Amino acid sequence: MNNLERISHETMVFMRGNYRLDEIGDGKDELKFKQGAKTILTIYLHEDKYTFLVIFGKKEREVFETRREEFSKYILDYYDGSKTYHDGKWMFIDVTTREQLEEVKRLILIKKKPNRKLFPKENAVYSMCGQRCDLCVHYVGTTEEQRAIMEPHLQKMWGITDWSMRCNGCYSPECYCKDDPCNAKDCAPKKGLAECKECKDFPCIKATSADYRSVIHTEVHYADEITWGILPYVPYQYEK
Repeated sequence: MNNLERISHETMVFMRGNYRLDEIGDGKDELKFKQGAKTILTIYLHEDKYTFLVIFGKKEREVFETRREEFSKYILDYYDGSKTYHDGKWMFIDVTTREQLEEVKRLILIKKKPNRKLFPKENAVYSMCGQRCDLCVHYVGTTEEQRAIMEPHLQKMWGITDWSMRCNGCYSPECYCKDDPCNAKDCAPKKGLAECKECKDFPCIKATSADYRSVIHTEVHYADEITWGILPYVPYQYEK
């Protein structure tokens, strides 16, 4: 990943790992993270940067003022120079480095406490690329009751209606990909590696089918679609 790809990936890991929110893109250059009618964060996409819009109401500003010393001059300049309207202080913050992103993450945590119930790791079953087999609709151990919950959201996310394929995991003789290797089974061995997680480029946006959707986008995805259509399929990121 290049620098902007890493920022994009880490942004989505943070937002989805901490918050259960709808992601409302405009199909062009804007993505909003929303809880009902309330917008928690807006991101504007540019060729050479991302612009994060964080709006602080009165309570958030009071919290920030008690913690000013925790932030760099870069963030303080944005905070002090931003206009305050009837609904709060609008901070448009350009992000081009991971250090800047880390500070924006702390602003978001002031804006809203995490509300994501993470997947537990007890009895987890992992694939070669690190995704959670035991949370996959195709896994043989998934109950029919769980599939009934998952499939409507998967259909909305991926546009696929047939989820009947069954797999027993990468390390079993019944692995679905044994005859037609996936990227994990094809790429890692070519590099002399047993698993994707051993690679210096891990996590890679080619590792799993959902990884390309683990970057900032401008599509529309609702919270339940993300929970069941993306989170189980992105390596090691959304669990306790």
